[in-house]
Amino acid sequence: MTPTLRPPRLRHGIALLATLAAASGAQAHHAFAAEYDAAQPLEAKGTVTKVKWVNPHSWLYLDVKAADGSVSNWGFEFGAPLSLQQKGLDRAALPAGTEVTVHGFKSKSGEAYGYASTVTLPDGRTIQVGGAADQPQQAQQPAAPK
Repeated sequence: MTPTLRPPRLRHGIALLATLAAASGAQAHHAFAAEYDAAQPLEAKGTVTKVKWVNPHSWLYLDVKAADGSVSNWGFEFGAPLSLQQKGLDRAALPAGTEVTVHGFKSKSGEAYGYASTVTLPDGRTIQVGGAADQPQQAQQPAAPK
């Protein structure tokens, strides 16, 4: 018994629909501007409490001490794990207890999370960790998280 072959036009149509469906899913992914405020750059110095190496965005959590001495836990969105690894950042570089500095932007909600553009490690290396295409350049002086 020979398999039934679909006409070439039908095969091409199915392939086109599959491609369009995949592309529309990628377009649905949120942009920087959907959650983060480009007018509120920040600099956070703190101690790593945990890192989530997950797709499509990894997350870094820091205990950040405010000027009044209070400590709050902040979450920072990073790029995808593979992208971070290609830039020289892996799980071993950010164990709990590590002191780091994050430059990024505050959330629009005002909650204790933000978008990380760069992270500076204890050895002095600064690594770009943000991956959003519409991420702004940090032209303003960043504020410390409150």
